[in-house]
Amino acid sequence: MRLRMSTAAIMLLLAAPCLAAQLTLPAQEVFENHAAALEKRLAQQHASPDTYLAVFNLGGTERADAERQLRSGAMRVEPVNGGTHEVSGGLLHHWRGTAFVPGGKAKDMLALLLDYNHLATYYAPEIESSHVLSDHGGVAAVAIRMRKRKVVTVVLDTEYDVQTGLTGASGYGFSRSTHIWQIEEAGTRHEHRLPEGNDNGFLWRLNSYWSFVELPDGLLIECEAISLTRDVPSGLAWLIMPIIKDMPRESLKFTLSATRNALISGPPPERAHR
Repeated sequence: MRLRMSTAAIMLLLAAPCLAAQLTLPAQEVFENHAAALEKRLAQQHASPDTYLAVFNLGGTERADAERQLRSGAMRVEPVNGGTHEVSGGLLHHWRGTAFVPGGKAKDMLALLLDYNHLATYYAPEIESSHVLSDHGGVAAVAIRMRKRKVVTVVLDTEYDVQTGLTGASGYGFSRSTHIWQIEEAGTRHEHRLPEGNDNGFLWRLNSYWSFVELPDGLLIECEAISLTRDVPSGLAWLIMPIIKDMPRESLKFTLSATRNALISGPPPERAHR
């Protein structure tokens, strides 16, 4: 009986992604409003070096404990306002991660963020390839092919508007998704894109917001990621919800760890970004 139940669960899990989902206008509006509120709060944080990172805004003892843990090598990955929220026809996810890079420099973090054509060097296997579409006035359009593995494998072609800046010891890198296409039969001659917002709903929107501050002994890096995915059919919620909720956290944790490792390994080689 246990074997049968396990097999049934696996079959349901494999079948669930095949259930088509439709991105709704209300879900898009919720995401856009959430992104606007987040960017307004980040602008307020970035107005002063003393508040530039969320970790700087913790209470005295809590901040000291957090920075001590970060310097010991721990990463701080946490949900923001509960992490996952139901919206009309979808789920909104909001996570924040912080890490410390011993001896890290703000200029090297900026160089890493600007290395648009070689992101797979640092973020494989989640990023397969990337290239610049355009770069004007400090805002670049970047195309990235992503591969997500979680029971099933999902390949996505994504495009982002990326804005970066550096002022003294502080910097930022904001990445806002403009297009996300799910790829069917990836890597074959039958490969094709599904219509945007009319697919399996693995990922409809993804914005990432980096903030970083150079300290005397290293670099504190912080990333907030908000994403929009499909909702979960009620009959499969018990099975699918834990996976849907885990993926944004796991992805952010991987990105944060890969970024720290890249900076510890040394500054990226001199490459043309434009």
